[in-house]
Amino acid sequence: MTVATFNTEGPLAETDAVLFASRAMLALIGRTLAPALEQVTLAQFRVLVLLIGTGPQGFGALAAMLESNPSTFSRTVARLEHLGWVSRTPSPESRREVVVSATEKAERLVDEVTTGRRREIAAILDRIPESRRREVADAFEVFAEAAGEPAMLDLLRIGA
Repeated sequence: MTVATFNTEGPLAETDAVLFASRAMLALIGRTLAPALEQVTLAQFRVLVLLIGTGPQGFGALAAMLESNPSTFSRTVARLEHLGWVSRTPSPESRREVVVSATEKAERLVDEVTTGRRREIAAILDRIPESRRREVADAFEVFAEAAGEPAMLDLLRIGA
């Protein structure tokens, strides 16, 4: 097995360095997401992340945010409710609308994934000389600012 390398000189040096780092981050995301995927599917996890990130949502609005077919989405929500990940309640504004909320069980699952990611990132930072850690954090901050706040839908596509 060969280890991927990137250009260290020339016009693609910076691009390749960031691409290489993005692969490392994707691997980290995959490792930290794997235990959750033993309990829910990636699509179901996406729903939980969205609900926790935005708060309770009307069924129709939630389906639209996830760009999901309402009948397919209805089955997903029914499964999540049956397994105790979400609850459905009548909307106080409209009797015809249902509000979907994440349960404490769902919040714990998403928190476990987030905590795992923090732990892995901290372990990686520990392998970087202490004198350079702030430099790495600053570089990620500058990159994140230049990229702009990721849209929730973009994050949901990868289960973030």
